[in-house]
Amino acid sequence: MAAQVQAVPAAEGGGAPPQANGVVAAGSAAAAAATFQATSLYVGDLDVSVQDAQLFDVFSQVGSVVSVRVCRDVNTRLSLGYAYVNFSSPADAARALEMLNFTPINGKPIRIMYSNRDPSSRKSGAANIFIKNLDKSIDNKALYDTFSVFGNILSCKVATEMSGESKGYGFVQFELEEAAQNAISKLNGMLLNDKKVYVGPFVRKQERENVSGNPKFNNVYVKNLSESTTEDNLKEIFGKFGPITSVVVMREGDGKSRCFGFVNFENPDDAARAVEDLNGKKFDDKEWYVCRAQKKSEREMELKEKFEKNIKEAADKNQGTNLYLKNLDDSIDDDEKLKEIFADFGTITSCKVMRDLNGVSKGSGFVAFKSAEDASRALVAMNGKMIGSKPLYVALAQRKEERRARLQAQFSQMRPMVMPPSVAPRMPMYPPGVPGVGQQLFYGQPPPAFVNPQLG
Repeated sequence: MAAQVQAVPAAEGGGAPPQANGVVAAGSAAAAAATFQATSLYVGDLDVSVQDAQLFDVFSQVGSVVSVRVCRDVNTRLSLGYAYVNFSSPADAARALEMLNFTPINGKPIRIMYSNRDPSSRKSGAANIFIKNLDKSIDNKALYDTFSVFGNILSCKVATEMSGESKGYGFVQFELEEAAQNAISKLNGMLLNDKKVYVGPFVRKQERENVSGNPKFNNVYVKNLSESTTEDNLKEIFGKFGPITSVVVMREGDGKSRCFGFVNFENPDDAARAVEDLNGKKFDDKEWYVCRAQKKSEREMELKEKFEKNIKEAADKNQGTNLYLKNLDDSIDDDEKLKEIFADFGTITSCKVMRDLNGVSKGSGFVAFKSAEDASRALVAMNGKMIGSKPLYVALAQRKEERRARLQAQFSQMRPMVMPPSVAPRMPMYPPGVPGVGQQLFYGQPPPAFVNPQLG
């Protein structure tokens, strides 16, 4: 069943879809075959238990099947969740697409489309549209039925979690660019199952991520909201910067606000201005944090780079002031005792004895001085000095990467030179001019020592 399309115009004045009752009928797959002559079908969203023979039995009911292949993992032989079915004629393939698309097999609706082995057309994004803010009840069939009125659909999919629940967005690829543009103009900003959806052209990831480091973005993330802040409040505040396609405040299952949300602008420049103007401003005694919405992987990468940068800056700043100690005596079991030993050499900024999970000293630690001169004097005076019953080892602290590089360099210098074995043939010979000596010589061996008989 198609999603219920309600004629609610978008902020920019989009028109209503052509059917007044709001229920869009499915397009004819036979007409699709007339313009897209093909005999091979891609069958996706397969349950892992579906076998080749089972698919053959299902599809042979509507036409003459030439071959069926469920694609499997090379090592485990488990199903990858999709298959290819080849028919003897385009008419049979079209009939199968029309009759069997979204039919449940082993309790899971299958998704059929014409097999397109040309990667350039699949990856180009031509006539491909992106739909978000979908109601969780809209599945592949409902999305297909809703958009098929605008033209022949080559591919249609709602993104889902591992559990099968909708992620709230999907993709539809039309055969013609004109159909895609028509769908965008008619459905963007409309209510599908009482939720206003965004419908726009699909943009590839490489194009979304500007390599210059200043990416364009439409979606804005805002956090530290008060619990009373609603979508209407966000729409009123952010709407001053330009047309908005969608607004959402994230909530718990009981409806309580999670105090963050997202605002999607029609124009990237409007989104950038909103971030620049609203970030750090106070609303209801709450200071908002407003920035470009990022994926989890992007945030993790950014935080990792920031952390590594801070570590490197701290190491560069404290170059020559931090000392590494090992072979500490067992009596030096806390930070204060270690500080007392080095206090005479200058101002200490930090002091740490390293301990295991049980709180027992590992026999190592760090002492950081305010100046490199104080650290240098402490190193010269304390390295090798008997503290308790052990000689103390003191050296400048190094980062893990620097220490590994230094050890690798030392190891490469210490490795002995391997001499290639001699390849000369071991041919027996006797030394000339020494009668009566029957000792053999071999190439590659030193000659035996001979005593001059005249010396006797």
